[in-house]
Amino acid sequence: MTYLEPGRPDQIAADLRGAFQQRYGAAAAAVGRAPGRVNLIGEHTDYNRGLVLPLALPHATYAAAAPRTDGRVRVASLQDDSVWEGTLDEAGPGGPRGWATYAAGVLWALREAGVDLPGADLLVDGRVPLGAGLSSSAALECSVAVAVLALAGRDLDAGARRLVVDACIRAETEVAGAPTGGMDQTVAVLAEEGAALLVDFDTDESRPVHLDLAGLTLLVTDTRVSHELIDGGYAARRADCEAAAAELGVPSLRQADLESVERIGDERVRRRARHIVTETDRVQPVADALAAGDRDTVERLFALSHASMRDDFEISCDELDAAVAVAVEAGAVGARMTGGGFGGSSVAIVPDERVEAVMRAIDTEFALRGFATPAHLRAEPSAGAGLV
Repeated sequence: MTYLEPGRPDQIAADLRGAFQQRYGAAAAAVGRAPGRVNLIGEHTDYNRGLVLPLALPHATYAAAAPRTDGRVRVASLQDDSVWEGTLDEAGPGGPRGWATYAAGVLWALREAGVDLPGADLLVDGRVPLGAGLSSSAALECSVAVAVLALAGRDLDAGARRLVVDACIRAETEVAGAPTGGMDQTVAVLAEEGAALLVDFDTDESRPVHLDLAGLTLLVTDTRVSHELIDGGYAARRADCEAAAAELGVPSLRQADLESVERIGDERVRRRARHIVTETDRVQPVADALAAGDRDTVERLFALSHASMRDDFEISCDELDAAVAVAVEAGAVGARMTGGGFGGSSVAIVPDERVEAVMRAIDTEFALRGFATPAHLRAEPSAGAGLV
């Protein structure tokens, strides 16, 4: 079995500082850390002004930074040989390409928000699995934002955290061009240790939900089917949701009800809207059930959520369907795909004594069906972004 450990933050930061010194010939002035996330329920509901229930993972991305006096930016990674270099003015839309878009775009977005930033040298170390639907991009953005805010002399208070969330959303949507809704950056910054984060995108409010996981493990399975948020599938789903809201005459599908949705003329658009309305309605009951240790409700609503994403929203795949079905057969309380879809990961709530059996069963099924070997990790609810 392939099991992904998060590593010790202090050791990762120390190693990153050493690598920074070796690459740039200077000491890093700050190291920011921001976690990946797994969403327990509420998929594609954020940009429809709905509810979501994600939690921050112990697996995180780290960004070391030092100021420059010439207004230039250099961005490098321990996981990629490519390096982006340019000015702060060139860090925005139409500037960097590839993974560096997410990092450099944060500096552009912070300057747009009025932060007086110096130029910077940046070196990142990503410990969130790439393409796994666990928000490695938001972890990258938020770790960079935390580090460069420290260079600007800003404390990471409540106002600065909100600034980070907003700037990182702008970096992802306006610079990287991924039409996401803001859940990932919100939980990466605002999460609390030991809790999920219930976010209402209609009121822009969030609150921690402390989970009763006594005797249970949150098991994430990365199917190794890599998903991309900028390949068109995500944008097509968002366009269908916007078309549904326009036909119904509502600002967003948060204001729609199932009866009106079933009258939408286009069958595909109707199914997309049906998923959003029913999925939003599932979030609060799942939050209440997880807080109360109500396993039956979690099992039922996880199953309905996965079926909705598979059949109405059409964002699952054979590997995700297999991981979910086998986890339940092997003893999971409930399981569903998680994240934007088109590959990525599943999440299962598993009795502690069944974790090894569930992982073995999924690995065996994948091998029998000729799928890539999956990877597994334990999702321990962790704290949001900060300096290391």
